[in-house]
Amino acid sequence: MTRARSSAAAIDAAAGRGDAALIGYLPVGFPSVQDSIRAGKVLADNGADVLELGFPYSDPGMDGPTIQRATVAALEHGTHLEDLLHAVDELTSYGIATLSMTYWNPIEWYGVERFARDFADVGGAGLITPDLPPEEGQEWETAAQAHGLERVYLVAPSSPEHRLRLIASHSRGWVYAASTMGVTGARTVVDDHARTLVERTRAAGAPRVCVGLGVSTGSQAHDIGAYADGVIVGSALVRTLFDVDTDRGLAELGRLARDLAQGVRGARP
Repeated sequence: MTRARSSAAAIDAAAGRGDAALIGYLPVGFPSVQDSIRAGKVLADNGADVLELGFPYSDPGMDGPTIQRATVAALEHGTHLEDLLHAVDELTSYGIATLSMTYWNPIEWYGVERFARDFADVGGAGLITPDLPPEEGQEWETAAQAHGLERVYLVAPSSPEHRLRLIASHSRGWVYAASTMGVTGARTVVDDHARTLVERTRAAGAPRVCVGLGVSTGSQAHDIGAYADGVIVGSALVRTLFDVDTDRGLAELGRLARDLAQGVRGARP
């Protein structure tokens, strides 16, 4: 397969088909580094357009209990940034656009310019940085611009208009709209604030807005895909990988991915 790079291009390709893009989150290193790569390939084979690899962090303030449990296990296995780069290399070579969602401390520790160079070298699309606001992102934005990487910042229902404009102007690729306040985690009902937040973020200048935090079914994915450019699914996917039989967990992961992919298919008006 051709090495994938741009997540924005993958989102636009989905829109061209009349679909919302399906963006799947997985923590690198869980259940192991190699199994997280296998899981990413399962998502690619079953309809995901973009992968979002979470790098495990010791104080994951935004993550819900499912992802926290997985990232703790990944840290206990000794997962390093080199493992993230290896996983991105494998998955972009497999043909799926791959970003990383990471807290900022590990990147600062590794070296911002060095990380941007190494991440681009393995075909990474860019970073989602939940705890790095645009006001503090100049070093990252300079390095990302130099290496052609996407910069994805987050907005929330509480974000005022001036904040939405700031984030839209500093993002490259797309903007991540958190559909509800608080930490991540699968929900039976997705907050109705999501549609309004997408509309407000687009009005602020963002060309693509993807919604995450809470999606767990194909039906939810279809509802959100009617107004969002992409639907981000994390906890519901990660939960399948807690099965003690890894092959059985991967099979369930594939089943859920197919349901979600069916949900986003034809969702765009």
